[in-house]
Amino acid sequence: MEQAIQTDPARLEAILAFVQSAEKLKDTLRSGITAQGRAESTAEHSWRLCLMTILFDRELGDHDRLKLLKLCIVHDLGEAISGDVPATLQVAGDGRAAQERADLMTLCAPLPDDLRDELVALWDEYTAAATPEAILAKGFDKLETMLQHLVGKNGPDFDYRFNLAYGAKHTARHPLLAQLRDLVDRETQKRVIMMAPAEPAKG
Repeated sequence: MEQAIQTDPARLEAILAFVQSAEKLKDTLRSGITAQGRAESTAEHSWRLCLMTILFDRELGDHDRLKLLKLCIVHDLGEAISGDVPATLQVAGDGRAAQERADLMTLCAPLPDDLRDELVALWDEYTAAATPEAILAKGFDKLETMLQHLVGKNGPDFDYRFNLAYGAKHTARHPLLAQLRDLVDRETQKRVIMMAPAEPAKG
């Protein structure tokens, strides 16, 4: 029989306190709309991002799967404090990343130092998108958002053309991402045509 590992109770309590704080992500709403017409939560987005990642296991070559999943889980944790900024409103240099990192530090405050440092380092790695795993995580994140736009019960004024430029830099950095991007772009173009207003009859 395997001998049970005794962990410092204070460490266990600290981890549980963090998990309870991270629960806020379930109520952090995004601009994406579900197929039933309600706003999705950041937690739901992160779940489907992780699901996508494991489904492409065969195509991932020698990438570190555990690292990739960790990046996907951690990438939006900071949103539990200040919420999400809709993709359509994000602009370079808006200070969003600095705010989200500060929020992550606040959220991670209850954790033991080693775990706090690991989560923040994972967030930094994802944001820099310089490692092979971070490149994939960032690209999958953009694709998941685009897929949600396609499946969501959006309002009549939703501009599906937004998808065609969204995250293009990140989805071009790996052959698998580029191939998936092509499929999603095709579906987006179909939706753009379908939603285009009909031309008035002549004569």
